Amino acid sequence: MNLEPSEEQSAVRRLARAFTEREIVPYAAAWDRAESVDRGIVKKLGDLGFLGMTVPEEYGGSGGDHLSYVLVTEELGRGDSAVRGIVSVSLGLVAKTIAAWGDEEQKRDWLPRLCSGDALGCFGLTEPGTGSDAGNLTTRAVREGDSYVVSGSKMFITNGTWADVVLLFARTNDTPGHRGISAFLVPADAPGLTRREVHGKLGLRGQATAELVLDAVRVPASAMLGPEGKGFSVAMSALAKGRMSVAAGCVGIAQAALEAAVSYAAGREQFGRPIAHHQLVQELIADISVDVDAARLLTWRVADLIDRGQPFATESSTAKLFASEAAVRAAGNALQVHGGYGYIDEYPVGKLLRDARVMTLYEGTSQIQKLLIGRARTGVSAF
Repeated sequence: MNLEPSEEQSAVRRLARAFTEREIVPYAAAWDRAESVDRGIVKKLGDLGFLGMTVPEEYGGSGGDHLSYVLVTEELGRGDSAVRGIVSVSLGLVAKTIAAWGDEEQKRDWLPRLCSGDALGCFGLTEPGTGSDAGNLTTRAVREGDSYVVSGSKMFITNGTWADVVLLFARTNDTPGHRGISAFLVPADAPGLTRREVHGKLGLRGQATAELVLDAVRVPASAMLGPEGKGFSVAMSALAKGRMSVAAGCVGIAQAALEAAVSYAAGREQFGRPIAHHQLVQELIADISVDVDAARLLTWRVADLIDRGQPFATESSTAKLFASEAAVRAAGNALQVHGGYGYIDEYPVGKLLRDARVMTLYEGTSQIQKLLIGRARTGVSAF
């Protein structure tokens, strides 16, 4: 693996950093307070090709490799992880999954709109009673002629109130566990589908997180994504790549924490000199720096494996586990460098800590990642 990005990849990274500095950083605190990102950011992301990365150009994507995607995701996460989540879900979990599993009609129907930012997708897997236990979801899709009638509910769905299409997972037969699950592309304006935004979150407050309720929502059989009964495989393949995206966003959070800590330590004086001179402050900054580098290298390894067509699921879990926990540590250490000022939102570190905390929970908790890694190394399932 070449640890030095190519000139093209570096140019993409510079573009993403400039965009983040101009369009995200100045507004992140206000969006956090308002609990809403400016929706105009979506079209701007689409215009730069950030919502179509790695999707083939013939379907409206911007192509490119996965390391370039990771570099963009790092920068967006550095600016505001609520914005990063828009891309990670609509592109990383939905558009890429349609590209991988969809038939020609589904690809041509949805991908150009998702890649341009004219439409957004959300990933309808988590339910109120089944978070980590996704194989036992209860939303049901009953076949009626050429349609399926879907009833159930989903919870904590990123982009839920903004999305135009829901990649929805529902049980299509009575086979227990994951073998009875199928995937569907459900238009978000379908009759019987209602959406309620979740407010009062600890972090990612600007992100549109929602509860979805489906009351006899009728979708054509042609809306099924992949074979019937293979929905769990669809979901797990999406999450394996999605965990790389979360890890990259966590690298961005940790990088932002490092930059904030260094800047504050250089300017804040205590005991007659900048606190950057104090050894224990340097220790905090050194710990952040090591976490940034380690998380970044683990995440880049996943992108490299994907681009070379190698197995990557365990490495993706490894990167997600380490990077999410590292982001929490990094933000906590940066807050400590700031002292009492870190506890107010005049400075960004409090928001970084709040945003980092959920990264250890979604797209597979840290405990689930450990089970997946342990099973891969031992060959023994702990479930």
